[in-house]
Amino acid sequence: MKLQVPVLLVAWFGVLGCVQAEFFTSIGHMTDLIYAEKDLVQSLKEYILVEEAKLSKIKSWASKMEALTSKSAADPEGYLAHPVNAYKLVKRLNTEWSTLEDLVLQDSAAGFIANLSVQRQFFPTDEDETGAAKALMRLQDTYKLDPDTISKGELPGTKYEAVMSADDCFGMGRSAYNEGDYYHTVLWMEQVLKQLDAGEEAVTTKAQVLDYLSYAVFQLGDVRRALELTRRLLSLDPSHERAGGNLRYFEQLLEEERGKMASNQTEAGQAPQDSIYERPADYLPERDVYESLCRGEGVKLTPKRQKRLFCRYHDGNRTPQLLIAPFKEEDEWDSPHIVRYYDVMSDEEIQRIKEIAKPKLARATVRDPKTGVLTVASYRVSKSSWLEEDDDPVVARVNRRMQHITGLTVKTAELLQVANYGMGGQYEPHFDFSRRPFDSGLKTEGNRLATFLNYNDEQDVFKHLGTGNRVATFLNYMSDVEAGGATVFPDLGAAIWPKKGTAVFWYNLLRSGEGDYRTRHAACPVLVGCKWVSNKWFHERGQEFLRPCGSTEVD
Repeated sequence: MKLQVPVLLVAWFGVLGCVQAEFFTSIGHMTDLIYAEKDLVQSLKEYILVEEAKLSKIKSWASKMEALTSKSAADPEGYLAHPVNAYKLVKRLNTEWSTLEDLVLQDSAAGFIANLSVQRQFFPTDEDETGAAKALMRLQDTYKLDPDTISKGELPGTKYEAVMSADDCFGMGRSAYNEGDYYHTVLWMEQVLKQLDAGEEAVTTKAQVLDYLSYAVFQLGDVRRALELTRRLLSLDPSHERAGGNLRYFEQLLEEERGKMASNQTEAGQAPQDSIYERPADYLPERDVYESLCRGEGVKLTPKRQKRLFCRYHDGNRTPQLLIAPFKEEDEWDSPHIVRYYDVMSDEEIQRIKEIAKPKLARATVRDPKTGVLTVASYRVSKSSWLEEDDDPVVARVNRRMQHITGLTVKTAELLQVANYGMGGQYEPHFDFSRRPFDSGLKTEGNRLATFLNYNDEQDVFKHLGTGNRVATFLNYMSDVEAGGATVFPDLGAAIWPKKGTAVFWYNLLRSGEGDYRTRHAACPVLVGCKWVSNKWFHERGQEFLRPCGSTEVD
């Protein structure tokens, strides 16, 4: 049989080949997988039709042979007395049964398998599955969602229903376990047990779940519960060799702890009765503040501050291009001054920029503060691309518009960066400007100590550009986001929510050229939706007369 690969399938290979692996870091690229899977389903249906046609022929032959043999077996000699019957019997056994054999042995799956084999090389990898699982756990932590809520798909702003089976939840727990994340292992394995206890059918067995769960709670220091779960596991599978060894080990540990127990102390390793475990602390000092702002909590927009925020029409200090059609400007924060502009980009411009950027999207990187080398990082989950004015007239038009609005020159600015966030896509708290050694004394007290230690030896990452530091950030929101995805400033207690077609602008540097450390900001994980942004980073050079220096260090 000649193998045929559909033209549509080949076309999608061209798209997928450009973005192999790390699908989870861009929802825009994950949409390609939808079409690839749709094409694969079509190929599978074609295979089923061929199989059904083949089976129909075999069934028809079997029915005909059954009727014929019933008659011939009832009176073999009488049947064969007719010479035609005798001839046809010899012919059937010599020729026709061989033809049937060829039909049965015909491999009608070859075409489908060929398609699947070719397409598999563009499938998500183990890294993608782990990244997707981590993304769900990130959303779980940031937005304080329990596994049951996620499993039922009860998320705000969702357009489609989606539920997780016990097997799906087991996959989440196993991914966490393989990463040494026992906190989330416990949460998800408990969810699997809950769904299995409710009678849900699954490939995963309770014994498998208890095996992971008992060891995970042991790693969290809860020896007593680990022992209890191991006993339950052995009641289901008495021959479980590892569980038997663990049981003896846990019993020994508890016995040793009882011997060391002081008169007024509880046993070491004994967890609270509700067996609720605390989320482990991590590397980010402002984690709680950051995540609270992402949830819309802890915003420090007091009535007094709110009175200082206004809306106005902005003509860029009487820029000729904006006199007739000024932009609507809204204050988002008073100090440092953060403003939002409305109707900065049209839907048509946004769509065109996304079309240009999508084939160029690559995993977003960060600069190592010690070496200045670009590298990927778990705290930045998105894909980005850089667009030049020669790529399309719309890029040049948007660049000019940003120049008119800000009053800054784009001649020394970086290229237009377009970013698309993936599952739970985020960019944890960071500065847009380069923190150079002479900045290090500006903020060293209180919780700034950790930051100081991080950037004490940081390279001047923009030195090679010869355009100075990033003086300002202009951030375009190119999509609405159903839930999550805010831009937050932990030091300020400010949260700015995406609105398609709007843009926010702030200065990263004080007029003295020193970094404004209050502008440390983050892109919150996208809970529901697909977040697209583009941004322009303006640099110091060329702005000397457009934004004059201040007379003091803190101007």
